[in-house]
Amino acid sequence: MATFLYRLGRLAFRRRHFVALIWVALLTLAGFAAASAPAAGNTSFSVPGTEAQKAFDLLEQRFPGMSADGGTARVVFKAPAGEKMTDAANKNTVQQTVDELGDGPEVASVADPYKADAVSKDGTIAYASVKYKVPGMELEDGTREVLEETAQDARDAGLTVEVGGDALLAQPETGTGEVIGIAVAAVVLVITFGSLVAAGLPLLTAVIGVGIGVSAITALASTLELGSTTSTLATMIGLAVGIDYALFVLSRYRAELAAGREREEAAGRAVGTAGSAVVFAGLTVVIALVGLAVVNMPMLTKMGVAAAGTVAIAVLIALTMIPALLGYAGRRVKPAGEKSRFLGGARAARKAASAKAKPNMGTRWARFVVRRPIVVLLLGIVGLGAVAAPAASMDLGIGDDSSLATSTTQRRAYDLLSEGFGPGFNGPLVVVVDAQASDDPDAAFTEVTDQIKGLENVATVMPAAPNKAGDTATITVIPAAEPSSVTTEELVHGIRDAGMEIKADTDADVLVTGTTAMNIDVAQKLNDALIPYLALVVGLAFLLLIVVFRSILVPLKAALGFLLSVMAALGAVVAVFQWGWMADLVGVDETRPIVAIMPIFMIGVVFGLAMDYEVFLVTRMREAYIHGEKASQAVVTGFNHSARVVTAAAVIMIAVFAGFIGSSEAMVKMIGFGLAIAVFFDAFIVRMAIVPAVLALLGKKAWWLPKWLDRVLPNVDVEGEGLRTHGDSAHSSSSSGSGDSKGADPDEERELVKF
Repeated sequence: MATFLYRLGRLAFRRRHFVALIWVALLTLAGFAAASAPAAGNTSFSVPGTEAQKAFDLLEQRFPGMSADGGTARVVFKAPAGEKMTDAANKNTVQQTVDELGDGPEVASVADPYKADAVSKDGTIAYASVKYKVPGMELEDGTREVLEETAQDARDAGLTVEVGGDALLAQPETGTGEVIGIAVAAVVLVITFGSLVAAGLPLLTAVIGVGIGVSAITALASTLELGSTTSTLATMIGLAVGIDYALFVLSRYRAELAAGREREEAAGRAVGTAGSAVVFAGLTVVIALVGLAVVNMPMLTKMGVAAAGTVAIAVLIALTMIPALLGYAGRRVKPAGEKSRFLGGARAARKAASAKAKPNMGTRWARFVVRRPIVVLLLGIVGLGAVAAPAASMDLGIGDDSSLATSTTQRRAYDLLSEGFGPGFNGPLVVVVDAQASDDPDAAFTEVTDQIKGLENVATVMPAAPNKAGDTATITVIPAAEPSSVTTEELVHGIRDAGMEIKADTDADVLVTGTTAMNIDVAQKLNDALIPYLALVVGLAFLLLIVVFRSILVPLKAALGFLLSVMAALGAVVAVFQWGWMADLVGVDETRPIVAIMPIFMIGVVFGLAMDYEVFLVTRMREAYIHGEKASQAVVTGFNHSARVVTAAAVIMIAVFAGFIGSSEAMVKMIGFGLAIAVFFDAFIVRMAIVPAVLALLGKKAWWLPKWLDRVLPNVDVEGEGLRTHGDSAHSSSSSGSGDSKGADPDEERELVKF
């Protein structure tokens, strides 16, 4: 592989006009497709295989006119102090509001509070339920404006009015966080490379890659039902890996220049060595993201595949566009250790000459760890273990209006409904009774209702509402406790257990659905999928890393280190978002359950990124080891070459992910924080401390591989061993220092297709 990528790098350097034209054309086509595509429609949230989803599907089939996926709004009214909602003036205001709400073209129905028994027992609070013909995210702006203006008119009449439901949902906003993240990345790149031109190349290529990926997602959003969160997460991951992959190739290019290589040769060797690591690092990320399909949750699968596509684009850009741009940059990209005049290059050169014999910080740190591996190892494991402890009490949920800030009208509506109708009113359970196979459907409906009334923790059971055919009915159950409580979860399981007995007596199926039941089923499904997902992803990546490192213990150590960092990251997420520790620092207004799909998605992403640093850091160690250095010295050499670049890459990735903490979307905020803290733990504690400590303790045993396996495994040559002689033969014909060589070697171009 190294030889193939070496030729690809040189070809891209020479044919830079052609390569640049291809990527610009792809960006233009993707942008045109995104601009021409229809607006994204509703993003359906389905969880195949769960009882809540089966009940929802049955409702759509047996109750075709109820618009199960239509948007909803609850307009909640509260009378002034000392008054009742049944007073004539207040009643007149509410009825005017109901009439105005019912006039909209997208409105399916509006329930009058006084006819629907939607007035609290003390008479102070009432609500009107609005049902729309289209999903909440598809409502026209005019419909939302009417809803808000009508509520304001009722406020002007003296009532307290708040609006809940999904009708007021808006696209999530991320604010200036992404810009700040990119700005921090730019500063780190300038410090790392000492050149504005060199610093700009990774940013430029990352933006192009993300532009292509997100434009493609936007173009396909309507067809594939991709939500706004999908493109946001693709942007987050694409920016981070795009900058990092370009950073590693560019750093190796500068190192090759410092070794005296001509520019075209340096570009080829950079792609052949660092590019090989980029390919395998990218593969681990793609495996982790595509592997999310094993959960069998369409939304999660789409998010993973979309993000994986953006990562694949980042890999291809690093292998082709970076060497092409290096051809354009010429002498403006300096060899390693040199800086541009604008950034104090002359002064830096004098300092470098005076301190030439002094080892860099990475070398000094590696020597310290090699001397005291047990102490470093114990401190790292104990520290991460302590941070991971809160993960044991993690609560999962999809989230509802109770998790919103108290400044929002949705949260205030939630609180008013809880005050007037009880804490369980905001999380009603919908019991669907399928009596199509029953001899007496009405008797089955009655038995189900009576059984539920006899259960504990039930506040109210509504009468059964059959469909036109009379073979299916819905029964609304109001729990006595709030939706996210353990008590309500026990009630859901209690109804399902009772349903099994009822089926034996009446042949009627009893299914429980609703947001609360869906939350419970999603959490259970994700818990059940976690072990198979980890087995698949870690297993495939383990095999991949055996091929890369030709070792058993190094990949095993990499996987165990990942588990430490991801558990610590989940512990930090629980401490901040669920317990509220230091919540103000990340803008968390209210503690909440962890968004159900967040942990497994974060595990997939973190695993891929953790393997990135493992590949980039340990590859340089193995390169030194197979070139004859002792195992302990190879650790130091690896840090000498890679520590600075890996540190810069980690800081950039942390900055990019942290930029998304400002998002108004709860899951994006959590994932941004979780990924940022996970990269910190993995890069600076696991890879920079635990990994060298373990390798120092293992010595040459770390690189042990059974002879039979060594014969079976393909030799992918990530270290570029094949380039030690190959490049020398091409050295004399490589390009001049200015990078102005014309024409490609036809033999090289033919060789590319042989790989």
